[in-house]
Amino acid sequence: MTDSTWQRETPWRGVMVATPLTLREDRSIDFDAYAAHVRDLVAAGCDGVVPNGSLGEYQTLTDRERDEVVRVAVEAAGDGARVMPGVSSYDSAQSRHRAERAAEAGVGSVLLLPPNGYPCVDEAVRAHYAEVAAAGLPVVAYNNPFDTKVDLTPRLLARLHADGSVVAVKEFSGDVRRAYEIAERAPGLDLLAGADDVLLELAVAGAAGWIAGCPNMLPASCAALYRAAVDGDLETALPLYRTLHPLLRWDSKPEFVQAIKASMDLVGRHGGPTRPPRLPLGAEALEAVRAATEKALAEGLH
Repeated sequence: MTDSTWQRETPWRGVMVATPLTLREDRSIDFDAYAAHVRDLVAAGCDGVVPNGSLGEYQTLTDRERDEVVRVAVEAAGDGARVMPGVSSYDSAQSRHRAERAAEAGVGSVLLLPPNGYPCVDEAVRAHYAEVAAAGLPVVAYNNPFDTKVDLTPRLLARLHADGSVVAVKEFSGDVRRAYEIAERAPGLDLLAGADDVLLELAVAGAAGWIAGCPNMLPASCAALYRAAVDGDLETALPLYRTLHPLLRWDSKPEFVQAIKASMDLVGRHGGPTRPPRLPLGAEALEAVRAATEKALAEGLH
């Protein structure tokens, strides 16, 4: 199994961990805890971090908080190129502004949802991505047709790539068949696994990276799973995947933020609460997270 082959020229590749907000009980951000978490992820073998995304509760952040999260991540990661902040907004101009602020902070790339306030035509999606790409940073598209009004189909992704607006796509549809059509229509576009519970299938299909939630709990084991999967080392990858899958599948559930934070707390990391309107996990869900986490720990994962 190969070690990390992360390169500054293609910083979106590899294990990029979507980081949660490390909140105190009063729901203010504990930036010291966040910095420690980022350092720990990189030390455990992850290639970088993705702040201000869905797991990072970006919708609840002020502009000042978003900027500060990025600044802390850049400093803690040791190399700003290892940071890929989310810059999504309902407004294309605001998304570009956030990308420009991220560029000033020294990040290597940005993650961008399509317009998600209403269904819009392909030309509007292309204009949105072109506007943000004009900030000068590599843009990773984020396809999440469940939570947005736009599906970045392989055909549309090929057009965005041909426009020069995107370098990769975080694919969260869960439809692994798309990996092959994307490769056919846009051979130079990097596919990044976006849903934890189809990582192995997308790695076998040629994924160049993983924007991941589960490494927040068990970073070293998740990094080992990714590298075995992309190496085609199924003898190593399959047992890890089976053990981790009860945790991996939480990434695709509506309660994924609370579940990942609860598991982090169980393994001794700083998960903490969420901001409203998210509520704590119910007793049944919390017990399921506890059982899956304890099973992974009992198997020696870390």
